[in-house]
Amino acid sequence: MSQAHDHTQDGLVSPAPSPGPLAGIRVVDCSAVLAGPYCTMLLADLGADVVKIEPPEGDGTRGWGPPWVGSEEDGTRTAAYYLAVNRNKRSLRLDLKTADGKAILRRLLADADVFIENFRVGGLARLGFGDDALDEINRDLVHLAVSGYGPTGPDAQKPGYDFVIQAQGGLMSITGARDQDGGGPTKVGVAISDVVTGLFATVSVLASLIARGPAGGGAGTPGATGRGHGGGGQRIDVSLLGSTLAVLVNQAQNAFVSGHAPGRLGNAHPNIVPYEIFATADGELALAVGSERQWARLCELLGTPDLQHDPRYATNGDRVANRLKLRAILAARFADGTTARWLQALDEAEIPCGAINDIAAAFAMPQAQALGMDATVEHPVLGTLRQAGIPFQLSATPATIRTAPPLLGEHSREILAELGYEPAAIDDLAARGVI
Repeated sequence: MSQAHDHTQDGLVSPAPSPGPLAGIRVVDCSAVLAGPYCTMLLADLGADVVKIEPPEGDGTRGWGPPWVGSEEDGTRTAAYYLAVNRNKRSLRLDLKTADGKAILRRLLADADVFIENFRVGGLARLGFGDDALDEINRDLVHLAVSGYGPTGPDAQKPGYDFVIQAQGGLMSITGARDQDGGGPTKVGVAISDVVTGLFATVSVLASLIARGPAGGGAGTPGATGRGHGGGGQRIDVSLLGSTLAVLVNQAQNAFVSGHAPGRLGNAHPNIVPYEIFATADGELALAVGSERQWARLCELLGTPDLQHDPRYATNGDRVANRLKLRAILAARFADGTTARWLQALDEAEIPCGAINDIAAAFAMPQAQALGMDATVEHPVLGTLRQAGIPFQLSATPATIRTAPPLLGEHSREILAELGYEPAAIDDLAARGVI
């Protein structure tokens, strides 16, 4: 097992890890792939004890490579995908198709605070862990169900995949170059529907823990009983489709107000101009003019002060209405200088701008380093792993990276011993493939 290290926001390692604000919270995680594991990683970063229940073959993302870390010859080969969202967890390999496997899960849930799963709708009940069964096991349990389309409705039984949800949820329709520029619907470069679902799931779990109260019975409506009515746990449903629709934010409101579905604008903004990428003499830069004061400064910087008072471009609304004509004028000016020259001048004028970095360059930025976003953790067999750091900073109870993503079943014996299983019983369970 790897040594527990505390990776603080400045990237330094200290010998005494912070317990985190969720210390003492036990999370049983039966989710796989990305949305659920992203949620449980955040909870683990915040100090929760996350027990990752994996089927005998392991979380499928262990094999979603290349790229890989480790070697196939010695059995250590692991996909980068799995490593991205499973740090700070303990792995319990468990066959839930067996009676003994189900008994182990019941014992875990009896003393857990949170249960997270992404079974197909109805799948958990078929295993014997429906809502009524969970209430009997632990009425204070917060149960989060992650699904593609939610628990009800005509598509509830469909499997949910990020790529398909991005298409169905409208996100692809506003992502990519315009038709007239040869573009078409495009997915976001990461599985963003999964990621935002994980974020909404995390918010919901934290809110449910607050509603439950410190001991599972101190919050909610006075005198109320039963899950979801205060004084105990509750069920949470979070779907990829609902989460994707929710993050359409201003684009959704644009459609509601105008009565027209927004189209693709490439890198341009639907409501703000100029707010896009411009080519320079030797590259490209991103420009975001978010106020009239910034627009005035940009006009002075570009040597085109007349644009500020031109009625076609005087206000943001005017600029949106005449975006193509204005873009041509601005593009000609930016093409007359290098990226470095323009970025320096724009920074000095306090006009929001930035280089267009690839991922390696993004993590190498001094500011990214200052935020501790390029972190490392020691893996028991793979050595030092680089990880994306923790993006939030808590002054009194900081989140930390303490342990590496676990090997399959790395903590099975440890967890069963905590549940009271004797060594001989654990050996028997292992011999029969239950763990």
